Amino acid sequence: MSFIPLSIFPKLNASLNATSACFLLAGYILIRKKKISAHRFCMLGALIVSFVFLICYLYYHAHHGVTRFQGQGWLRPCYFSILISHTVLAVLVFPMALVTVYRAFREDWSRHKRLARWTFPIWLYVSITGVIVYAMLY
Repeated sequence: MSFIPLSIFPKLNASLNATSACFLLAGYILIRKKKISAHRFCMLGALIVSFVFLICYLYYHAHHGVTRFQGQGWLRPCYFSILISHTVLAVLVFPMALVTVYRAFREDWSRHKRLARWTFPIWLYVSITGVIVYAMLY
């Protein structure tokens, strides 16, 4: 028995991805303006929301299984291109984000900044394409 009906998880997951993307963009803008505390808040928000997404995603797919893409024609290869890149980069960005945050907590700013330049665009891409995958599936 599920406390939350499985039917709301796809929408919830897409909302979590969208929220993560908003936190990431706000954090990027804030660090460019040298608003470090606000940047830290946004990046921790993105990390927490992404972690909640991961838990919800794993729970949903453990109980629901695979959702098959129903589209046809040119949309099908487009969907699978987005899905494959999204999935591969999502696996890569998870440890990257953790190390990036760890370096910030250690105040290892030069190494934090060097890795964040890679982590940010990948994480943003994964968050945005997560919403796109949802829209294409539902």
